[in-house]
Amino acid sequence: MFELDHIAVAADTLKEGVAAVEQALGVSLSGGGEHPLMGTYNRLLGLGDVYLEVIAINPDAPAPDHPRWFDLDHFSGAPRLTNWICRSDDLEAAIAASPDGVGVPVALSRGDLRWLMAVPADGMLPFDNAYPALIQWQGVLHPADLLADVGCRLRRLEVAYPQAEALQQALGGFADPRVVITKGARVAYRAEIETPHGVRVLQ
Repeated sequence: MFELDHIAVAADTLKEGVAAVEQALGVSLSGGGEHPLMGTYNRLLGLGDVYLEVIAINPDAPAPDHPRWFDLDHFSGAPRLTNWICRSDDLEAAIAASPDGVGVPVALSRGDLRWLMAVPADGMLPFDNAYPALIQWQGVLHPADLLADVGCRLRRLEVAYPQAEALQQALGGFADPRVVITKGARVAYRAEIETPHGVRVLQ
């Protein structure tokens, strides 16, 4: 149905988010840009076949007349992992197979990149944001192919949720050895990333 595309770190400011990730991993982020429709912007880090995104509200962009994705309108606190994003070759089918509230397809672009994203009406994904956001890239360009290889790879992504079995069931046939659904008191993410400095952890 879909496969892991990237993981997202939200932050109150992009500068704070980038600094936190660079300090945690010991490498520099690159790329990224603005999302006018959502009033957000990002910086990226290649992780081989997937990538990491640091995303924040752009204070210089007009506020949209709809909720921002990744529930960023309600984000506060230290930069942290808040979402995982999966790609599909058939977004409509992936949405139909997902829980209610995963969103409706929205056409987006940044530079030469074009994609469709399922954006929830209220910005909040199912299972209190533990369910992945869904994306379908259009054309041959993908961010992971455009980013410098700085020797980082995603080794493990833990998604904690109180009703872990229900979340796992909702994911259907999704299977990636790097992604593990665990039972936790609240929604929480933990990523183990191989870096030139050894395995580092982002939460």
